[in-house]
Amino acid sequence: MSEIKVKLIRSRIGTTPAQKKVLDAMGLVRREQVKTLKDNAATRGMIASVSHLVEVVA
Repeated sequence: MSEIKVKLIRSRIGTTPAQKKVLDAMGLVRREQVKTLKDNAATRGMIASVSHLVEVVA
């Protein structure tokens, strides 16, 4: 299965509790942190729900 790298580019401060839970589930705690995740529908949905906070790194 392929993998994608996700980077937290904006601060978690001021986000909703639901968005914080999504970031916790992805393992993103600090700004500029990069995590490698499996590329599947669940991960893509999490990225879509916090798309204004993260970016997919090539």
